[in-house]
Amino acid sequence: QVQLVESGGGLVQPGGSLRLSCAVSGSLFSINVVGWYRQAPGQQRELIVTIPRWGSRVYADSVKGRFTGFRDAANNTVYLQMNSLKPEDTGVYYCKSIDPPSSWGQGTQVTVSS
Repeated sequence: QVQLVESGGGLVQPGGSLRLSCAVSGSLFSINVVGWYRQAPGQQRELIVTIPRWGSRVYADSVKGRFTGFRDAANNTVYLQMNSLKPEDTGVYYCKSIDPPSSWGQGTQVTVSS
């Protein structure tokens, strides 16, 4: 089973940017679909972007136009570029292989606050 490890979280001011990384054990080519998820305080975990190996990425309305998820096969890494961050983007961010399924990682904390 592939394993994915998130990193890159931190504290950022509203309007700022942050790039999250998701390191994949093994080959990224073995993963057909990767998802980035977010769990805000007191809320359920939500899928915010789906990144297929082929085809279009799908974004949740809450992040569309501000976040970009992409794969870097050369580095076996999946990224989430987050721009124009808002306080409501605060939460723990997870990456997970959807196809084939993987287990959940520890996530990385993102806090958007002035």
